[in-house]
Amino acid sequence: MKMLLLEDDTMLGEAITKYIESTGHVVKLVKNGNDALALIGVEKFDLLIFDITVPGMDGLTLLETIHNNKIRIPTIFISALIDIEDISRAFDLGCFDYLKKPFHLKELTLRIDKLLQIRQGPQAHKRLSKSYSFDSDTLTLLFNNEPQILHKRQLQIIELLSQNRSRVVNYDMFREYVWNDDEIDNATIRAEVNRVKKSLREDFIINIRSIGYMIERPTSL
Repeated sequence: MKMLLLEDDTMLGEAITKYIESTGHVVKLVKNGNDALALIGVEKFDLLIFDITVPGMDGLTLLETIHNNKIRIPTIFISALIDIEDISRAFDLGCFDYLKKPFHLKELTLRIDKLLQIRQGPQAHKRLSKSYSFDSDTLTLLFNNEPQILHKRQLQIIELLSQNRSRVVNYDMFREYVWNDDEIDNATIRAEVNRVKKSLREDFIINIRSIGYMIERPTSL
């Protein structure tokens, strides 16, 4: 997932960013509520993580503002505020979760994983783009519901990416899952992924420079 983190504590913001990115997500960190609002207007985010007491527009007002602008993005608040009125307002505004500071970074990722499980559900049939989908039960790539012929390794690449929609699949994950931990270099992985991309009629596999690849969850899901 691509996330926007609003946190004015530099050390905490950088620690959260580093930890979440280590789990395969993409994070953009800002320290000012007005800057966060501007970014939301021009970039697509799958999750918002807001502190409340920040410079510029506070986190609660920010969520209210984007909802008034008909923008609905799941939001987790992280805040030292423990007054029940603040917590109640956060949930009244439609936040997904509220995490009180201080917290363990693993606790935040557990809340993120919970959101992913709710969004993904138990479906075996995963939509990858407008026309492509992947059936994880039969390991079949479908284009407009028609099975597509791919080599085993190419199907494994699609399978791994489909299992991690909106998350970055790094080179080590490809080595472990597709090449059974063989000591191959990143260039070999890139070459095989590029062969997969060339065989597709829609370009939905995104290159995350120097890290790996991902498939974004279609907005219609």
